[in-house]
Amino acid sequence: MRILGIIPARFASTRFPGKPLTDIGGKTMIQRVYEQAGKANLQKVVVATDDARILEHVKSFGGNAVITSENHESGTDRCFEAYQQNDEDFDFVINIQGDEPFIHPEQINLLANVLQDNTVQLATLIKKIHSTEELQNPNLPKVVTDARGQALLFSRQTIPFLRNVPEKDWLLHHTFYKHIGIYGYRTDILEQITQLPIGTLEKAESLEQLRWLENGFKIMTAITDLENIGIDTPEDVEKAMRFL
Repeated sequence: MRILGIIPARFASTRFPGKPLTDIGGKTMIQRVYEQAGKANLQKVVVATDDARILEHVKSFGGNAVITSENHESGTDRCFEAYQQNDEDFDFVINIQGDEPFIHPEQINLLANVLQDNTVQLATLIKKIHSTEELQNPNLPKVVTDARGQALLFSRQTIPFLRNVPEKDWLLHHTFYKHIGIYGYRTDILEQITQLPIGTLEKAESLEQLRWLENGFKIMTAITDLENIGIDTPEDVEKAMRFL
């Protein structure tokens, strides 16, 4: 089984333009992500960008990078174009977030292990929620799964709703999970899902994975205990520096 790791990296960002090239302790964010991904059990890692500055920077530290369209609406679409540009055969693609400079190689390997089962179409990671703040945060999508671990639904709302239990006590009565935004795709499925129109669930929640569920695709999950640090705003760089 051959797996291609792809790191989507857009230059434009409403909240943080040029984010991939921001310096974090002497290395750019995209270099840190690339180096962490290189420690995982992947046959190849490539950055998929829309900007020549990012392309040249990645090449300057010896990394692989390709230019993709500026018009992609999602990282999944960017991953598929980058996959198409490769002249090697891969069975799966793992979409690695370009704004998590300290992503754990163990998380990438955990997802790769899920993909060992060739019946898996799509895979992602989830993590147990430990605080009410996380539980109520609409920027942290929640997920419920079936007995096998396949995702039933993602939502920005807290799911499931615990009837007859005060909201402040929900964590005492149920195990809730948040979604960790790393995806594994079987390459034939990756092509199919990029052809799907946006559905009503995705429009409502602004979560692209709901498009796949709405069209009958199956998303297998695996539980991680590791926490990541995402960089969404310039202020988040200070948080990353404290972690470093």
